[in-house]
Amino acid sequence: MIIEAIIFIVGIILLVKGADYFVGGGSGLAARFGVSVATIGFTVIAFGTSLPEFVVSINAIIANDGGIALGNVLGSNIANIALVLALCAVINPKIVGSRATSGLMVRETGLMLAATVLFLLLAMRGTLDMLAGGVMLIAFVAILTVLWRSGGAESDSEEVESHGRKDIALTIGGLIAVIIGAQLVVDTSVAIATSLGVPTFIIGLSMVAIGTSLPELATSLVAIMKGEGGISVGNILGSNIFNLLLVMGVGALISPILIGSLTDVLVTLAFSAAVIPLFLFGDRLTRVWGAGLLVAYALYIASIFGLL
Repeated sequence: MIIEAIIFIVGIILLVKGADYFVGGGSGLAARFGVSVATIGFTVIAFGTSLPEFVVSINAIIANDGGIALGNVLGSNIANIALVLALCAVINPKIVGSRATSGLMVRETGLMLAATVLFLLLAMRGTLDMLAGGVMLIAFVAILTVLWRSGGAESDSEEVESHGRKDIALTIGGLIAVIIGAQLVVDTSVAIATSLGVPTFIIGLSMVAIGTSLPELATSLVAIMKGEGGISVGNILGSNIFNLLLVMGVGALISPILIGSLTDVLVTLAFSAAVIPLFLFGDRLTRVWGAGLLVAYALYIASIFGLL
């Protein structure tokens, strides 16, 4: 137990410090290539923080357990909004709801909602097969094309500086630290929970989805504390699109994924739509809405465990 606790602390340190470097490198890349901070957050950083979901889900599908993959993606998307973005709104509502951030996020939010609706329509078929996988990947490429073609033309109020060639090293090194830190935190959390007699099913249901969202949580919180709302919010919205269209798209090409119930897909859509008010309210209401999302997330988790 003592060893697990020490490793857990090391994982947290790697998460926080790695996220710090990751955000700094990503910001520098935005300045260096003339791309908006929000676009970098929505694409490069979002892809990096979605790697844990990708690895966990694809491994699960290869192991013929599509349920874990689907649950991981949906649970992570819900956590990204109702936990990560909600915390950012509570901590720094001025940045999340600022005109600069909200103006840049209008299109990105629309794209995330479109991706979620597309996923719902494909899920209504009962199975995510090769056809669905192909459609999701085509939509994913289309979204990236739209973003990068217009990303250079955008501007925002977040002033960042390039660190030259160090930006790439900071981004890659920070990403590696975030991923390793997240894995250490997940593994040790599972080990500690198991030693305390918590059922493995409950461990998997709670730890996997929240655990793979730790990179988004660490990266977004560090960004929001630095006042870089574009990276923070863009990272969350982008990660959700990567999870739904890229992870599930590739997974569906590997093996059909059965949809047992549309309930969690609908819940994911509902939480995704709940992002919109965050960019419309003033500081006080933004913080209140963020707190409300945290409560809603707690109630959702409680309902999963049959506590409601």
